[in-house]
Amino acid sequence: MAHPALHHYVLAILLLALSFMATSTSTHNRRGLKSLHFTLYQQETINKTVYLIVKGVTGPDVSPSASPFGSMFVNHDLLTISPNSSSKVVGVAEAVSITCSLDGLTTVVMGKITLELKHYKGSVSVLGTANDIKVIDLPVVGGTGDFMFVQGYIKPSLVTFENPNSVYKIEFHLYWPSYVANHFSHSTDRSSTSNGV
Repeated sequence: MAHPALHHYVLAILLLALSFMATSTSTHNRRGLKSLHFTLYQQETINKTVYLIVKGVTGPDVSPSASPFGSMFVNHDLLTISPNSSSKVVGVAEAVSITCSLDGLTTVVMGKITLELKHYKGSVSVLGTANDIKVIDLPVVGGTGDFMFVQGYIKPSLVTFENPNSVYKIEFHLYWPSYVANHFSHSTDRSSTSNGV
């Protein structure tokens, strides 16, 4: 029969090994998920690709460049691979935004971004709040085609504004859950940290 002290020593090593295995496999970060990161440029022109549908009520302390509270805009903007509007078009951003703050700087955004990239085709849906002067992440809440079950966020930021034209840089940070990534045709590792267009 084995010595009792040896039995406790083996049990301690076994428990330590099991706890190490549990902490190394149950991470709460994005490691281990299939991901895709790239940047596109949204080309927007007032009264051509973006329209004011409802003019809201001007609240207190609204700057001249802000939208009145309750204003509703719709857009159908082209997405290009560079800030130049004549560069290759690889998608379309369609959205509705409603000014939801009295200062006119915050909007609720609901949108669909249709993409035709080199290895990926489909759309991603976004829902969240945007700010006219701060860069804020917009959550990706789903997708279609190769983007089915995708999660992540986009980060829009203004590049240029020359009335009536605006160009926004859109950084995409997309992740597929591990239980889904292996079930699609794009399951071969095409993860990218550069422009995957």
